[in-house]
Amino acid sequence: TWKWVVGPMFLYLCERLVRFWRSQQKVVITKVVIHPFKTIELQMMKKGFKMEVGQYIFVKCPAVSKLEWHPFTLTSAPEEDYFSIHVRIVGDWTEGLFNACGCDKQEFQEAWKLPKIAVDGPFGTASEDVFSYEIVMLVGAGIGVTPFASVLKSVWYKYCHDATNLKLKKIYFYWLCRDTHAFEWFADLLQSLEAQMQERNNAEFLSYNIYLTGWDESQATHFAVHHEEEKDVITGLKQKTLYGRPNWENEFKTIAGQHPGSRIGVFLCGPEGLADTLNKQSISNSAADPRGVHFIFNKENF
Repeated sequence: TWKWVVGPMFLYLCERLVRFWRSQQKVVITKVVIHPFKTIELQMMKKGFKMEVGQYIFVKCPAVSKLEWHPFTLTSAPEEDYFSIHVRIVGDWTEGLFNACGCDKQEFQEAWKLPKIAVDGPFGTASEDVFSYEIVMLVGAGIGVTPFASVLKSVWYKYCHDATNLKLKKIYFYWLCRDTHAFEWFADLLQSLEAQMQERNNAEFLSYNIYLTGWDESQATHFAVHHEEEKDVITGLKQKTLYGRPNWENEFKTIAGQHPGSRIGVFLCGPEGLADTLNKQSISNSAADPRGVHFIFNKENF
């Protein structure tokens, strides 16, 4: 038995040593941004840190817990001179990080008062392959939109500099969210992208649909009153927010009809139930003929 055990144990110990060494490297928090709906953004710098879109890191804050590591998706783009994560305050550890960063205080916090952070990573995900396709469908559910923040930022930077070398020609972006507050921190990025694409006369490059899956009667009345306004009452975008859930069969058939003979990447960050639905639709809407349209499904789960 020991012959079968010693090899994997040696590799495991090597991996733990590498992770320990990486976690000891100095990380500097350059900015803490408080977003609506109890979400904070940590912007950090680390010597030699290189990332790709959609990757994630493990984060430890000794001031909160000396043993706990938590995974967070990177929301910054590789083109930026820092890396960032968005942390939604939903438990004891995130509440402790919120307080350790001084977000519970009204006065401005000095940089030297911010807690020490250990970072391990980055680690790869399926979202890294986004730029391998000409056509992509990005589907995020709730906070699962964070990998696509990195993707959309990177697209924006590429368009600002030189879009001619970009293989990606069309993005269909879907975001399903339960309440209106969760839209607020992400709306600024979409507004920047919307304005950028219009300036370059390529507004059709990004087609996005935001679905609100939960609302009450008073909200519904408010939405109805302001429906005719130029910009959406929730996001401030020209594209109006949709209510309910998308009819995925119709969405796949429409996209397949618009891009015959294409390989279309379908990327999801969300729950298993939605993953099963999208996987079945990707299979059923792919042509048997190799020259026909093909949907390639990729997923990641929190």
